[in-house]
Amino acid sequence: MTFRIGLLIFPDIMQLDMTGPHEVFTKMPDTEVLMVWKTLDPITAGGGMRILPDVTYETCPALDLICVPGGAGMNPLLNDEETLDFIRKQAESAQYVTSVCTGSLVLGAAGLLKGKRSACHWMSRDMLKEFGAIPDSSRVVIDGKFISGGGVTAGIDFGLAVAAKILGEEQAKAIQLGIEYAPQPPFDAGEPETAGKQIETAARDAAQARQEQRLADVQKAAAKL
Repeated sequence: MTFRIGLLIFPDIMQLDMTGPHEVFTKMPDTEVLMVWKTLDPITAGGGMRILPDVTYETCPALDLICVPGGAGMNPLLNDEETLDFIRKQAESAQYVTSVCTGSLVLGAAGLLKGKRSACHWMSRDMLKEFGAIPDSSRVVIDGKFISGGGVTAGIDFGLAVAAKILGEEQAKAIQLGIEYAPQPPFDAGEPETAGKQIETAARDAAQARQEQRLADVQKAAAKL
């Protein structure tokens, strides 16, 4: 039986949220990986990469795993009933309901994370509380059929954790070796706690307008639940 995975894509997506796990998922045997959006028109990711959807909400078959990535473009999805309805419908029958980065906020807006532990990008993690979710700073969080990855690059860790869940650790390790995933970053600055206050403050200041809009969109979506 083919295991079918659907990755939601949308304008201004953080492409690495999607392409990280996509690289892992496409290495899994007997697995079909689909990119899903409202139309088949190309979408433009943050940074300018253009990505082609495979199926639309209407033509997408039932998924065994649905994954919602994040990025600045997820803000409008928080109150996009067409998207939220699609996610809810797929989540009913999916074996796994998953997210990377701020995609977890979209799952929250769909009403799927009440009482569930979830990861998210560090800058938006506390917003999960608005949806009754339990923010978790772990790189990958598994709570029943809900699996979430932290910010951006955590998507690869997330993908490998999913592969281990479905195929077992040995096959997941083989995939990790195949993509030579052995991170050795030049700096220990990937978390606020290690980056230092000055760098954290600069990052928050640069994202202030987006984060203010995101919080407003989160609170509007939460009020509907």
